[in-house]
Amino acid sequence: MLEILIATNNLGKVKEIKDILDSPEIKILTMKDFPHLPKIVEDGKTYQENAFKKASKISEYSGKICLADDSGLEIDYLKGKPGLYSSRWGSSDEERINKVLKLLENVLPNKRKAKFVCAAMLVFPDGKIYSVKEECKGSIEFKPKGEHGFGYDPIFLVPEYNKTFAELGYKIKNQISHRGKAMRKIVNIINELAGSE
Repeated sequence: MLEILIATNNLGKVKEIKDILDSPEIKILTMKDFPHLPKIVEDGKTYQENAFKKASKISEYSGKICLADDSGLEIDYLKGKPGLYSSRWGSSDEERINKVLKLLENVLPNKRKAKFVCAAMLVFPDGKIYSVKEECKGSIEFKPKGEHGFGYDPIFLVPEYNKTFAELGYKIKNQISHRGKAMRKIVNIINELAGSE
Protein backbone atom coordinates (compact mmCIF):
# COMPACT_ATOMS: atom_id res chain seq x y z
CA MET A 1 0.00 0.00 0.00
CA LEU A 2 1.45 3.33 -1.08
CA GLU A 3 0.57 6.41 0.98
CA ILE A 4 0.38 9.45 -1.26
CA LEU A 5 -0.07 13.00 -0.05
CA ILE A 6 -1.93 15.29 -2.45
CA ALA A 7 -0.24 18.67 -2.26
CA THR A 8 -3.17 21.03 -2.73
CA ASN A 9 -5.65 22.90 -0.55
CA ASN A 10 -8.14 23.08 -3.43
CA LEU A 11 -10.95 20.75 -2.28
CA GLY A 12 -12.40 20.45 -5.80
CA LYS A 13 -9.02 19.23 -7.02
CA VAL A 14 -8.63 16.82 -4.06
CA LYS A 15 -12.03 15.23 -4.81
CA GLU A 16 -11.20 14.90 -8.50
CA ILE A 17 -7.78 13.34 -7.87
CA LYS A 18 -9.19 10.98 -5.20
CA ASP A 19 -11.88 9.76 -7.63
CA ILE A 20 -9.30 9.05 -10.32
CA LEU A 21 -6.68 7.48 -8.01
CA ASP A 22 -9.26 5.17 -6.44
CA SER A 23 -7.17 2.00 -6.05
CA PRO A 24 -6.62 -0.64 -3.34
CA GLU A 25 -2.87 -0.02 -3.78
CA ILE A 26 -3.16 3.64 -2.74
CA LYS A 27 -4.00 5.39 0.51
CA ILE A 28 -4.67 9.08 -0.11
CA LEU A 29 -3.52 11.67 2.43
CA THR A 30 -4.45 15.35 2.17
CA MET A 31 -3.01 18.60 3.49
CA LYS A 32 -5.59 18.41 6.30
CA ASP A 33 -3.64 15.45 7.67
CA PHE A 34 -0.60 17.75 7.98
CA PRO A 35 -1.86 21.08 9.34
CA HIS A 36 1.64 22.49 9.96
CA LEU A 37 2.95 22.28 6.41
CA PRO A 38 4.19 25.59 4.99
CA LYS A 39 2.44 27.43 2.18
CA ILE A 40 4.32 26.98 -1.07
CA VAL A 41 4.62 30.02 -3.34
CA GLU A 42 4.02 29.02 -6.97
CA ASP A 43 6.55 31.22 -8.72
CA GLY A 44 7.74 28.84 -11.44
CA LYS A 45 7.85 29.78 -15.12
CA THR A 46 6.07 26.57 -16.21
CA TYR A 47 3.35 24.24 -14.91
CA GLN A 48 6.03 21.58 -14.39
CA GLU A 49 8.17 23.92 -12.24
CA ASN A 50 5.21 24.80 -10.02
CA ALA A 51 4.09 21.17 -9.67
CA PHE A 52 7.64 20.06 -8.86
CA LYS A 53 8.14 22.82 -6.30
CA LYS A 54 4.90 21.89 -4.49
CA ALA A 55 5.53 18.15 -4.58
CA SER A 56 9.21 18.26 -3.61
CA LYS A 57 8.84 20.79 -0.78
CA ILE A 58 5.80 19.07 0.74
CA SER A 59 7.49 15.67 0.40
CA GLU A 60 10.56 17.08 2.14
CA TYR A 61 8.51 18.49 5.04
CA SER A 62 6.15 15.52 5.43
CA GLY A 63 8.46 12.62 4.59
CA LYS A 64 5.69 11.23 2.35
CA ILE A 65 5.37 10.42 -1.34
CA CYS A 66 3.81 13.56 -2.70
CA LEU A 67 1.61 14.24 -5.73
CA ALA A 68 1.13 17.78 -7.00
CA ASP A 69 -0.21 19.21 -10.19
CA ASP A 70 -0.35 22.62 -11.73
CA SER A 71 -2.87 23.37 -14.39
CA GLY A 72 -4.23 26.28 -16.31
CA LEU A 73 -6.57 27.45 -19.02
CA GLU A 74 -4.91 28.75 -22.18
CA ILE A 75 -7.11 30.81 -24.51
CA ASP A 76 -5.83 31.31 -28.08
CA TYR A 77 -7.43 34.74 -28.52
CA LEU A 78 -5.73 35.94 -25.30
CA LYS A 79 -2.35 34.58 -26.50
CA GLY A 80 -2.40 31.73 -23.98
CA LYS A 81 -3.69 33.68 -21.00
CA PRO A 82 -4.59 33.19 -18.16
CA GLY A 83 -2.26 30.15 -18.36
CA LEU A 84 -0.02 29.87 -15.31
CA TYR A 85 -2.04 32.59 -13.59
CA SER A 86 -5.42 30.88 -14.05
CA SER A 87 -6.13 30.54 -10.33
CA ARG A 88 -4.85 34.05 -9.62
CA TRP A 89 -7.00 35.90 -12.15
CA GLY A 90 -9.46 37.00 -9.48
CA SER A 91 -10.44 36.25 -5.90
CA SER A 92 -13.26 33.81 -6.78
CA ASP A 93 -14.27 31.43 -9.59
CA GLU A 94 -17.08 33.82 -10.51
CA GLU A 95 -14.72 36.78 -10.78
CA ARG A 96 -12.25 34.81 -12.94
CA ILE A 97 -15.01 33.54 -15.24
CA ASN A 98 -16.46 37.04 -15.64
CA LYS A 99 -13.04 38.42 -16.50
CA VAL A 100 -12.62 35.86 -19.31
CA LEU A 101 -16.14 36.45 -20.65
CA LYS A 102 -15.59 40.21 -20.67
CA LEU A 103 -12.31 39.90 -22.57
CA LEU A 104 -14.03 37.68 -25.15
CA GLU A 105 -17.25 39.69 -25.21
CA ASN A 106 -17.71 40.09 -28.97
CA VAL A 107 -15.34 37.38 -30.13
CA LEU A 108 -16.83 34.94 -32.65
CA PRO A 109 -17.21 31.23 -31.78
CA ASN A 110 -14.41 30.13 -34.15
CA LYS A 111 -11.96 32.47 -32.39
CA ARG A 112 -12.71 31.17 -28.88
CA LYS A 113 -10.48 28.10 -28.94
CA ALA A 114 -8.86 27.14 -25.66
CA LYS A 115 -7.22 24.25 -23.87
CA PHE A 116 -6.67 23.11 -20.33
CA VAL A 117 -3.14 21.95 -19.50
CA CYS A 118 -2.10 19.84 -16.52
CA ALA A 119 1.41 18.93 -15.37
CA ALA A 120 1.60 16.42 -12.52
CA MET A 121 4.60 15.37 -10.46
CA LEU A 122 5.00 12.41 -8.16
CA VAL A 123 7.96 12.96 -5.82
CA PHE A 124 9.36 10.35 -3.44
CA PRO A 125 11.28 11.19 -0.23
CA ASP A 126 14.29 9.30 -1.65
CA GLY A 127 14.43 11.74 -4.57
CA LYS A 128 12.69 9.69 -7.29
CA ILE A 129 10.55 11.90 -9.54
CA TYR A 130 7.88 11.00 -12.08
CA SER A 131 6.43 13.66 -14.35
CA VAL A 132 3.46 13.69 -16.75
CA LYS A 133 1.73 16.37 -18.81
CA GLU A 134 -1.64 16.29 -20.55
CA GLU A 135 -4.14 18.65 -22.15
CA CYS A 136 -7.78 18.89 -23.17
CA LYS A 137 -8.87 21.04 -26.12
CA GLY A 138 -12.13 22.97 -26.27
CA SER A 139 -13.48 26.50 -26.55
CA ILE A 140 -14.97 29.22 -24.36
CA GLU A 141 -18.75 29.45 -24.00
CA PHE A 142 -20.60 32.79 -24.10
CA LYS A 143 -22.09 32.30 -20.65
CA PRO A 144 -21.58 29.86 -17.74
CA LYS A 145 -23.49 26.57 -18.02
CA GLY A 146 -23.73 23.65 -15.62
CA GLU A 147 -23.60 23.04 -11.89
CA HIS A 148 -20.65 20.64 -11.49
CA GLY A 149 -16.92 21.14 -11.19
CA PHE A 150 -14.97 24.22 -10.17
CA GLY A 151 -12.79 26.95 -11.61
CA TYR A 152 -13.45 27.66 -15.29
CA ASP A 153 -15.50 24.47 -15.81
CA PRO A 154 -18.82 26.30 -16.51
CA ILE A 155 -17.35 28.13 -19.55
CA PHE A 156 -15.06 25.43 -20.99
CA LEU A 157 -16.94 23.77 -23.84
CA VAL A 158 -15.91 20.27 -24.96
CA PRO A 159 -16.69 19.94 -28.71
CA GLU A 160 -17.25 16.15 -28.72
CA TYR A 161 -20.10 16.53 -26.22
CA ASN A 162 -21.12 20.12 -27.01
CA LYS A 163 -21.29 20.64 -23.25
CA THR A 164 -19.16 22.45 -20.69
CA PHE A 165 -17.11 20.57 -18.11
CA ALA A 166 -19.66 21.78 -15.53
CA GLU A 167 -22.54 20.23 -17.52
CA LEU A 168 -20.80 16.90 -18.09
CA GLY A 169 -20.46 15.97 -14.40
CA TYR A 170 -17.42 14.44 -12.71
CA LYS A 171 -17.58 10.97 -14.22
CA ILE A 172 -17.30 12.03 -17.87
CA LYS A 173 -15.11 15.02 -17.08
CA ASN A 174 -12.56 12.79 -15.31
CA GLN A 175 -12.39 10.54 -18.38
CA ILE A 176 -11.57 13.32 -20.83
CA SER A 177 -10.07 16.19 -18.85
CA HIS A 178 -6.43 17.28 -18.76
CA ARG A 179 -6.19 16.28 -15.08
CA GLY A 180 -8.03 13.01 -15.64
CA LYS A 181 -5.58 11.97 -18.36
CA ALA A 182 -2.56 13.05 -16.30
CA MET A 183 -3.77 11.26 -13.17
CA ARG A 184 -4.44 8.03 -15.05
CA LYS A 185 -0.82 8.13 -16.22
CA ILE A 186 0.18 8.62 -12.57
CA VAL A 187 -1.99 5.64 -11.56
CA ASN A 188 -0.20 3.49 -14.16
CA ILE A 189 3.15 4.58 -12.73
CA ILE A 190 1.97 3.79 -9.17
CA ASN A 191 0.61 0.39 -10.19
CA GLU A 192 3.88 -0.47 -11.90
CA LEU A 193 5.81 0.59 -8.79
CA ALA A 194 3.49 -1.39 -6.51
CA GLY A 195 3.84 -4.44 -8.76
CA SER A 196 7.62 -4.27 -8.78
CA GLU A 197 7.97 -4.12 -4.98
